[in-house]
Formats: sequence, structure tokens, C-alpha cells
Amino acid sequence: MHDLKKLIREVPDFPKPGILFYDITTLLKDRAGLAGVIDGLKDHYKDLHVDVVLGIEARGFIFAPAIAYALGAGFVPVRKHKKLPAEIVSVSYDLEYGKDVLEMHKDAVAPGTRALIVDDLLATGGTSAAVASMVRECGGLVVGIGFVVELTFLNGRRKLAGNDVFSLLQYDK
Repeated sequence: MHDLKKLIREVPDFPKPGILFYDITTLLKDRAGLAGVIDGLKDHYKDLHVDVVLGIEARGFIFAPAIAYALGAGFVPVRKHKKLPAEIVSVSYDLEYGKDVLEMHKDAVAPGTRALIVDDLLATGGTSAAVASMVRECGGLVVGIGFVVELTFLNGRRKLAGNDVFSLLQYDK
């Protein structure tokens, strides 16, 4: 997995001064890198009998369907507000400078469904914690929350305590 870090472009001062942005597009275009990500996440969760993989808009959509396919599971998109046509369950959560809303179809996670949540990045943990609360509200069981990259210095795991949290790559600053 350490070789995967070499495929991630580091962009200083994006999106604002003082931020070091980890750009995964350079990882995605590399066939071995992309396969390493999908296989790494699949291998960690392969014995958990996952029913559905939830991908968080937008970059979670890149990874979650491939992982769902590899695990023999279904895919559930978790979308931004007002993007889904049928009855939804929603959650409002705090951002650094305000609030946001995520939604999924109410019938996407039935009671007892074993759900894996996947996203590209674990930063503060708020987005994934919000999605986990929607899964539980529907009666589902969160069997894991997986990420490609984790910014450990932001302590996002604190908001996800009690869950199987796994990240392929960690950055300490």
C-alpha cells in the first residue's frame, strides 16, 4: 500500500492557502493503483458478509460500486439534498463553515441489512458519521466504514467510534 502514496499528487495551497490537498486523480488513472485500492478495501471487508456498499457523493461513487461488485453486494448512492426521486431518509450534519444534508432512498437499507460505507477521504468524520446514522435509522447494521485516505491529524475516527474503520493510506500532516 505504501506504493499507492507515490501515485497521489500533493497540491499545496489548495483550495486555500495553508492547505495541502491530496489529489487522488493521479492514483485513479494508474491501472495498478486503482486495482490496489479496490482490492485493498475488498480484502479488508471480504469476510463480513456485506449486503450493500454505500458510496458518498461524489468521490465515494468512484470506489463503492467496484467494491460492491467485488464483494458480491449491491450499491447504494448517498446523495446531496434533492437529488433522489423516491421517498428518502436524510440527515443534516455540520461542516467547517455551516451545514449540509445527505439523503438516500428509504428502501435502500432494509432492517437487518449489513452495510459498508465507503468514501475517498476520512478527515473530521462528520460525513461518514451522518451516513452511519441514516443506516441505523433504517434498521441496518454498519459493518464497516472504509476510506482510501485518512488524515490522522484531524482525528476523524473519534466521530466513528464503535465502528470498524479502515483506511488504506494515512497522512500524519
